[in-house]
Amino acid sequence: MNTRWQKSSYCSEGASCVHIAAGRATIHITESADPTQAILTTAPSSFTALIHTLKEEKSPRV
Repeated sequence: MNTRWQKSSYCSEGASCVHIAAGRATIHITESADPTQAILTTAPSSFTALIHTLKEEKSPRV
């Protein structure tokens, strides 16, 4: 897989981090501390829904 990985902006130096790479029709996600180097592949629409949900969960509830 010839992809360009980007480290999460929430990752501190030396910490275990999430890395994301965008393909033509897929998003690839991996975690730096995973010894198996597993890569999760998903559709851009599913990834967008995940990010939206995570941001919604982070917001304070009224």
